[in-house]
Amino acid sequence: MTRISAAFLPLTDSAVLVAAREKGFAAEQGIELDLIRSESWATLRDRLVYGQVQAAHMLAPLAIAVTLGLSQHPASISAPFKLSVNGNIFVMGTVFAAALDPDIARRVEDPIATAHDFAAAIGLYRRKPVIGIVHRFSCHALLLRYWLGYAGIDPDRDLVLRVLPPSLMAAALEAGEIDGFIAGEPWSTVAVQAGSAEIVMVGARVWQRGVEKVLAMRTEWMDANAETVDRLLIALDRAAAWCDDPAHHGELAELLARREYVGQNAEAMLPTLAGRLIVRSGEAPVEVPATMLFHREAVGFPWRSHALWIYSQLVRWGMAEPSPEAEARAADVFRSDIYRRALADTGAPMPGASLKVEGALSKPMGVGSHSAGLILGPDRFFDGKTFDPADIEGYLRSFG
Repeated sequence: MTRISAAFLPLTDSAVLVAAREKGFAAEQGIELDLIRSESWATLRDRLVYGQVQAAHMLAPLAIAVTLGLSQHPASISAPFKLSVNGNIFVMGTVFAAALDPDIARRVEDPIATAHDFAAAIGLYRRKPVIGIVHRFSCHALLLRYWLGYAGIDPDRDLVLRVLPPSLMAAALEAGEIDGFIAGEPWSTVAVQAGSAEIVMVGARVWQRGVEKVLAMRTEWMDANAETVDRLLIALDRAAAWCDDPAHHGELAELLARREYVGQNAEAMLPTLAGRLIVRSGEAPVEVPATMLFHREAVGFPWRSHALWIYSQLVRWGMAEPSPEAEARAADVFRSDIYRRALADTGAPMPGASLKVEGALSKPMGVGSHSAGLILGPDRFFDGKTFDPADIEGYLRSFG
């Protein structure tokens, strides 16, 4: 057995790592997978960078920020596998949410109207809303900025953004320390179940296939342990397929509910897995298909265009200085070449390219693949824009 330690945060999208250990997929590949729970993304980052663990369940933008030296001193991080897409949910306290569309299904289904409602509600509020984000370099923060920016809201001017670990968000909202938060599940559902919040925005309705968590490794360790990395990726791919199967969602929720993993009741995990979200406590669930995906549509494939979209947003919001060198280093964090090597002989659908125009698919579509047929799901942004990784400057100019 090869022993690998992987750090994770208590979130529903740690599912693939949990299943890899608990359902034996890692052991089948000769890997003893130790899962090390962390409470904050900063702690998880440091555990990976300083060699306490060999792998981590990491925010995709954080992997790029560490590589570019934006989060601490530069350290080369590689992401050869995506652990999930979608999954972020934005909630606000019930007082603020009362100023939004009372039709909760319409609120979730029409992010354009809700963004404008949110802008108007800020104008009526007695102070700047304090919004919890899990990390400055997170998909949560970038998605929130993207969505609110559409309605003319400057997140740095019109809001107070406060970084908190996701597991503390619901308690902070209950205590009145924040007015709302965007986090990975189950923490938004926990706040709604407690009656202290309502869902305002669902990430899957802002970007239909938004990149979320990646498996991150120090590049030096990954290169020195190629055979082990390949076995780990095979185990994770099989675990992801198991997690995606609705027949397993009940068992998966029970696994995640254990104290050593998420430590919340299984009922808090199921709405996201099933795509049936409780927007307001006491009301019927709202159907939101693809709230979180683990495997189908080649979810695990690390598209370099996803990395470049993240880079574009870091530049847009003044978090990174644009340069050809930084752009290339950001793209290189997503290691589609390692994914192809590891899964080449498994029959996994394998995209024929490593970049694509993001936001161009409005319906499922078959694409070129070197093995089994591959259908990609719709990936539209809510504002109708498309992101061409070959023209990042033009894309950024489109925001004015």
